Amino acid sequence: METKNIILELRNKAGLSQDELAEKVYVTRQAVSRWENGETTPNTETLKLLSKLFDVSINTLLGAPRQLICQCCGMPLEDSNISKEIDGFFNEQYCKWCYADGEYTYENMDDLIEFCVEHMANENFSSEQVRTYMKDMLPKLDYWKKYATLGGEEKFDEFKHQLIGEINALHIEGMPKVESLSALVGGYVNLEYKLPNGESVKFLDDGATYLGNQLECEFGGDRCFGIVANMEFILVCTYEEDGANPELVVYKKR
Repeated sequence: METKNIILELRNKAGLSQDELAEKVYVTRQAVSRWENGETTPNTETLKLLSKLFDVSINTLLGAPRQLICQCCGMPLEDSNISKEIDGFFNEQYCKWCYADGEYTYENMDDLIEFCVEHMANENFSSEQVRTYMKDMLPKLDYWKKYATLGGEEKFDEFKHQLIGEINALHIEGMPKVESLSALVGGYVNLEYKLPNGESVKFLDDGATYLGNQLECEFGGDRCFGIVANMEFILVCTYEEDGANPELVVYKKR
């Protein structure tokens, strides 16, 4: 089905007029009319809004031109199992079991493989066959390629331990000792900080993957410490619930 027909069908299913749809995605009624006539297609930002509004992926809105697979476990992706960001927008790179609300489920490939063995093995596909298949397939996916850039999973663990040591060596007052770091997507932790001149700035890449953690302040109160790091820097900040009113504590180049 073409995009023009998909938008028309979804609009009618939602019981919206062209004017009502236009208002919800911040365009004119004429723009909606041109989409449904096949004269134009929505731009990227509008596709994101339509995706969230109708609870379908952008891939579906475009007529499913790509066969999406989870870049962590390899599962074929459909609208019903695609992951979402904390703001409700689809993340068409992962399934909802491998990634949700800005956090990845798996950091250890063996853990994922054993989970898949438990759920995929049957009389036609033995446990050992599943294990062999997953060990061959997973390293080819984007999520696991980060391990290859660091020399494998063992090197990645060494890197995390090194980062933890560097963060604890900062001896930030009120921040508990860091015991672990988890993989986080940039869009989930990319807070906006106010500069002394009144301007606001973000330091991270929404699409990148970082290592981080959240820790409660040893002094109590309603503020938490947030830690984000990668091979180039360490960032420590404090913020209130849901990342409100963030304040930068440390930004250190490695």
